[in-house]
Amino acid sequence: MAARLRALRGATTVEEDRAEHVTERVVALVREMLSRNGVSHDELVSILFTATDDIHSVFPATAARTIGLGDVPLICARELDILGATPRCVRVMMHLYTDRATSSLHHVYLEGARGLRDDLPE
Repeated sequence: MAARLRALRGATTVEEDRAEHVTERVVALVREMLSRNGVSHDELVSILFTATDDIHSVFPATAARTIGLGDVPLICARELDILGATPRCVRVMMHLYTDRATSSLHHVYLEGARGLRDDLPE
C-alpha cells in the first residue's frame, strides 16, 4: 500500500497551568503518539494543538519544539469553551504520511483525558 495522509489524535491534561508542567505533559503525549504508532520525524506533515481557556503559561507547540519538532509545521488554537468539558486539557491532531491503514493507528489519551475517548483500546 502506498503512503497516504493520515491523522492521529491525542489529548492530555495538566493539574496546574505552569509552563514546566504543561511542557512535560505535552512532550509525554507527543512522544507516546510517535512511539505507539512507530512514526518517524520524516513522516510528519504538521501538528495542530488546541488548549482549553484555562491554560495560559505556554504554547503547546513550544513544548513540541523542545524534542526536535521545530521544523515540523506546528500551530496552536483555543478549544471551544463548553460547559462541563474536561478542564486544563491539551488536544493534538498529528498529520502524517504512512502506509498503515487508519484502523491500525493508535490514538493516545493520557492523564485526565483518558475518559474523552472510551471507545478506543488502551
